[in-house]
Amino acid sequence: MIKSSREFTDICKREVRHYLHDIWGNEKEDCDVYVVWLCKTLQNQKALLSTDIPDQVYYEFTYNGDKNELYMDVYGKLINKCIEIGD
Repeated sequence: MIKSSREFTDICKREVRHYLHDIWGNEKEDCDVYVVWLCKTLQNQKALLSTDIPDQVYYEFTYNGDKNELYMDVYGKLINKCIEIGD
């Protein structure tokens, strides 16, 4: 059972590093993994993480405290478009 937000984010960072190691091997092991957003509600937690690798990928982790399960989703930015809003 994950007891604190610090423990949760440490586990998430470790899992991002494991994922990157599976893809890149030792090539990217010294990258910076950081938390972009974090939320804790009762026994559940969610976090978005990213790295300093310029691949436009972010990692979403959800901890289900009832089942003691951690879920990881990996996303890549497809588009970044400015939409003008009129007066």
